[in-house]
Amino acid sequence: MSAGTRRTGRPSTPVLDREVIVRGALDLIDEVGAGGFSIALLARRLRVRPSSLYNHVKGRDDILAGVRELVADPIDAGAFDLLPWDEALISWARLYRAAFAAHPQTISLLATIPVSGAHRTLRMYESVVAGLERGGWPTASVIPVMVGVESFVLGSALDLVAPPAMFDPGPDTPQVPRFAAAVHARDEVSAVQGRSAADLAFEVSLAALVEGLRVRLTAEIASRRG
Repeated sequence: MSAGTRRTGRPSTPVLDREVIVRGALDLIDEVGAGGFSIALLARRLRVRPSSLYNHVKGRDDILAGVRELVADPIDAGAFDLLPWDEALISWARLYRAAFAAHPQTISLLATIPVSGAHRTLRMYESVVAGLERGGWPTASVIPVMVGVESFVLGSALDLVAPPAMFDPGPDTPQVPRFAAAVHARDEVSAVQGRSAADLAFEVSLAALVEGLRVRLTAEIASRRG
């Protein structure tokens, strides 16, 4: 090979940076689930030694903070700057559900680890809190409201990816005729409206949840004035 000739082709060592590591972690969790995720397995997937990861990330918590950011990035909280708090909350809940339904394996993992380090996600939460406070919610009530909505949304995200026949009693139908009839009636409405059963359940429950919060806020404002 002449002196001026440069080798071409695939590098012997994969190009590694934090973005590659975090995206690799999300892909791995999507495939093997939260219980199967490990630093060692991630390193094998990326074709590097585990120690190489620590040149770009601080450790497991840092990787999972990045995973949280990737999952939550589509959850736009900008509506809280433009709409009344209740309308913004509905928009936020729909985006939140869609984001986690795209990565359901992350739900059990991210729901049980601190949000610290997920800077983009924290800025999203900051917008939600500011919007709720502008809507009249007292600061002490904001996080309970937000967490309550999140809990509902995450359950709904799992329902969205559950088998369509989840509530079909099958051969047990004669033992539960009222339940079976209710499921059948639900399915008929779903077919007529062209919406999945999961979407029907989500929208009716979201409307009821937000209506309940409106009533609660009105009562809180009245109690402060009294």
